[in-house]
Amino acid sequence: MSETVLKVENITMQFGGVVAVDNLNLEVNRGEIVALIGPNGAGKTTAFNVITGVYQPTNGAVWFQGEKIVENHPQGKMKALYKGEHAGEYTAVLAPTPDRVTRLGMARTFQNIRLWKSQTVFDNVLIAKHCRSTSNVFSASFRLNRKEETRQRENVEELLETVGLADVKNELATSLPYGKQRRLEIARALAAEPKLLLLDEPAAGMNPQETEELTAFIGEIRDRFQLTVFLIEHHMNLVMNISQRIYVLDFGRLIAHGTPAEIQNNKRVIDAYLGVSEDA
Repeated sequence: MSETVLKVENITMQFGGVVAVDNLNLEVNRGEIVALIGPNGAGKTTAFNVITGVYQPTNGAVWFQGEKIVENHPQGKMKALYKGEHAGEYTAVLAPTPDRVTRLGMARTFQNIRLWKSQTVFDNVLIAKHCRSTSNVFSASFRLNRKEETRQRENVEELLETVGLADVKNELATSLPYGKQRRLEIARALAAEPKLLLLDEPAAGMNPQETEELTAFIGEIRDRFQLTVFLIEHHMNLVMNISQRIYVLDFGRLIAHGTPAEIQNNKRVIDAYLGVSEDA
């Protein structure tokens, strides 16, 4: 039986009178590549923002690696539960935050590239290592963390080599071609050592060759880093070629779930999103 890495249970996200996500339920199993698709404004990125702690959901729960990390209270207040240093120890906070979610083992990219524009490729990836750092202000001030810092820099060198960016490591991030900027953003997410990688429209703005390379790249990093991948994407060739399962949102509601073949032949999905060819 497959192990569920991510479980979204009855998530609703409401902004005033607008319901962006309406009672969403989905699961992502270990080692899978699962896609979330739908028209613009369907609520896909909002769902990602709830899962990663950017938004507090109006209702519902999120489970990660078998542990409930967000739950809704009868009073309508959100509480996030995070494992402490000792077995069975949890810390309750008012709401999940992206940094805590990252430390749990999730990392993500964004629909619009968010690189540190004035930093080099190397430094963009190195910055992401801070979430795994054991140093504090005191040890960093007195350079007592030199061994850890050296190890982190070595890890970044290895990661850049793995993702094909070692030759541009000293260049400014914004000087890279668009496709490599996307790859750099994924590399930065990988530096956080995730178990679950969330990609928000990774092929946006790419030409056909870049998209083909990205499709292969996602499969390669899934295998090499033993990742589970959950992605939002409008490029249907990429989605259909790489996904084991697909969820479809429309106006915030889940309208279909299945294999790529099942989704391609689902009349409701065709009417809402995929459309048909002129010949058909």
